[in-house]
Amino acid sequence: MSPKSRFSSQEQARRVKQILKGLDKAYPNARCALQHRNALELLIATILSAQCTDERVNLVTRELFQKYRTPEDYLKAPRNVLEEEIRSTGFYRNKAKNIQGACQMLVEKFGGRVPDTMEELIQLPGVARKTANVVLGVIFGKAEGIVVDTHVFRVAHRLDLSHSDTPEKVESDLMGLIPRTRWISFSHQVIQHGRQVCKARRPLCHTCVLEKVCQSSDKVLAFPPPRDQRLSERGSRQ
Repeated sequence: MSPKSRFSSQEQARRVKQILKGLDKAYPNARCALQHRNALELLIATILSAQCTDERVNLVTRELFQKYRTPEDYLKAPRNVLEEEIRSTGFYRNKAKNIQGACQMLVEKFGGRVPDTMEELIQLPGVARKTANVVLGVIFGKAEGIVVDTHVFRVAHRLDLSHSDTPEKVESDLMGLIPRTRWISFSHQVIQHGRQVCKARRPLCHTCVLEKVCQSSDKVLAFPPPRDQRLSERGSRQ
């Protein structure tokens, strides 16, 4: 169960409107950063993006997508060859296994096409709700949920939109707050915001369009105490 919000339902509704307005102002054209030309390529890219930056994935798929065009192409590849081709994305053995497992199911169960429902997508090896939401939203324009990656997870907590401890629970909290018509765009905007401004180690609060509605304790990372205060604190500890 998610901890009780510090805001009333009316206050939270007002905050959400402010947050969405700010995101629209800062990221009016936010979109998926994974380069792809079709549903299969986005599916593969999203599987590769686990614990890896989109920039690295795009470098790898630039050549990968020239070589492999269909699910059958991935199935014909020797596992060790595919592993080496995606090695730099990390966890490459498991990712290669999932890619070929997903392609096997696409061929055997879905006629070689990427399915367009949550229920079918999450049957594929290596595909959980996050990956399914990416494919459904970007390729099919279907808002079945909200993508919760590390950026969305962090920003949701900092903005007091969720205090849950798993991506699935955070997604559920967000789905209860964000209008369904905004689920797809919200995901893209928050991911971009997390990458560019609300960074994990040191958020750039002085440039943030959402700073006024944010009460996160992590602001101390962006606004460290003055040098004299830091020296005084250091001296008192010695």
